[in-house]
Amino acid sequence: MRQIAEFVAVLACGLFAGAAAYVSLVEHPARMECGVEIATAEFRPSYQRGTVMQVTLAAVCLLSSIAAWLAGATFSWVVAGALQVSVIPFTLIVVLPTNKQLLSHTLDRRSVQTERLLARWGRLHSVRSVLSAVALLLFLYLAIFRKPL
Repeated sequence: MRQIAEFVAVLACGLFAGAAAYVSLVEHPARMECGVEIATAEFRPSYQRGTVMQVTLAAVCLLSSIAAWLAGATFSWVVAGALQVSVIPFTLIVVLPTNKQLLSHTLDRRSVQTERLLARWGRLHSVRSVLSAVALLLFLYLAIFRKPL
């Protein structure tokens, strides 16, 4: 049971970290190259689809890391899961105000303000990418090098 829970935690975190890195390194820069109006139009459906996937992966990661701990893994598994799920409060507290502005129907999709919002969103999303990458590295360390007590 413990090994399955550990595997699921690492898998969910890896998928989240990979998707976050892809958005930060590939999708958002490509979106910005298309111009502000197109970038803003693409942001809405991308954000809506990504939200469901990311919340699901973060929750599965946390729950499976707790299950691994309950099945005998070290408490460090819970710490790694909590680090991964920390992207949710970060998003709700720090990123959400920018998201709401970008999703507003009153937003002028051609304005300099919109371009600044998109640039800010990209920087904030990079924080999420780093948090999930650090969580993944901790999970991998625990899975590969850490011996259970």
